Amino acid sequence: MVNRIRQITALGQALWLDYISRDLIRSGQLSDLIEEGITGVTTNPTIFHKAITSDTLYDEDIRALAREGRSATEIYEALTLSDVGEAADCLRPVYNETHGRDGFVSLEVDPKLANDSAATIAEARRLFNALRRPNVMIKVPGTEAGLEAISALIGEGINVNVTLIFSVATYERVMDAYLEGLRRLSQTTRPLGLVSSVASFFVSRIDTLTDKVLEHRIRNGEPHLEPLYGLAAVASAKIAYQRYKAVFNGPRFAPFRAAGARPQRPLWASTSTKNPAYPDTKYVDPLIGVNTVNTLPPPTLAAVRDHGVTAQTLERDVDEAERVMQELAGLKIDLEWITGVLLDEGLRAFADSFDRLLEDIEAKRTALLASA
Repeated sequence: MVNRIRQITALGQALWLDYISRDLIRSGQLSDLIEEGITGVTTNPTIFHKAITSDTLYDEDIRALAREGRSATEIYEALTLSDVGEAADCLRPVYNETHGRDGFVSLEVDPKLANDSAATIAEARRLFNALRRPNVMIKVPGTEAGLEAISALIGEGINVNVTLIFSVATYERVMDAYLEGLRRLSQTTRPLGLVSSVASFFVSRIDTLTDKVLEHRIRNGEPHLEPLYGLAAVASAKIAYQRYKAVFNGPRFAPFRAAGARPQRPLWASTSTKNPAYPDTKYVDPLIGVNTVNTLPPPTLAAVRDHGVTAQTLERDVDEAERVMQELAGLKIDLEWITGVLLDEGLRAFADSFDRLLEDIEAKRTALLASA
């Protein structure tokens, strides 16, 4: 049987799983996926909400923690730290074999801290120290406040997964923040080669909102815009990769590279296809390139295993990607507005998931105490 995961990995792209649950870890499924070639795991409040509220494997721990008088927030943290720690242990051989390039598990800071640099830094530092594993990444959103947090955390040697990047302009500032973090780290005694970072570009959601804007314009008498459906997201990602190469193959990164630092790899996130009219590997097949990561939810991973492309595609049709972005701009499709809305929506969605998760843990905590 063809192992497309291994084939894509051989082309220079790491495939990470965008999902975690206790059953996945303890049943051996995660180990099987690692054996197949998956080299990382990403999490977020929505993923944990699904895992914790739909799986009775957590009930005994919730009951025991509730008996100790722990709050819903404290229970959430205990459960997530346990799962992330176990997943990181499963992936530690990958981390060791790749000399710290891969094998990471990402854990998000409280999404409600997204606009508070100091609180984000303190929370990220606390979580990283609580897990005490070198192959954990702390997820920090690419907000204005997040940029300072990125520099500070990298400067302390804490691995960072920068999330909720939607625009190329924001991505360029994220790379700047990473380089500033390396500069700070270089002024300490810590080795630069032991810190890692990825910049998570949320792909499919760009098409979701851009297509809505196009649809509105088409309904109002501009049918010539129809060929632009479903083109903005992949075009943005291809252009972002060119910016990545300019920075990390260029003179600004050169002294850090000489000192052993790693480039901050682009990570393609939100790669499940939201529009059923589009192919199920739309945000995977055209974005395979060297020094990149694609994080896949289980259905998208299954599609890649079955019929995914296994070729270098990320640097194909870059001129066409530039043309698409120029045409959208010329038609006054305001991508800066679109990506700003997406950032606000993403922050709100994670915060809402976090709130619902705490509410459901509290309900489960109360019910389990009553049945004890």
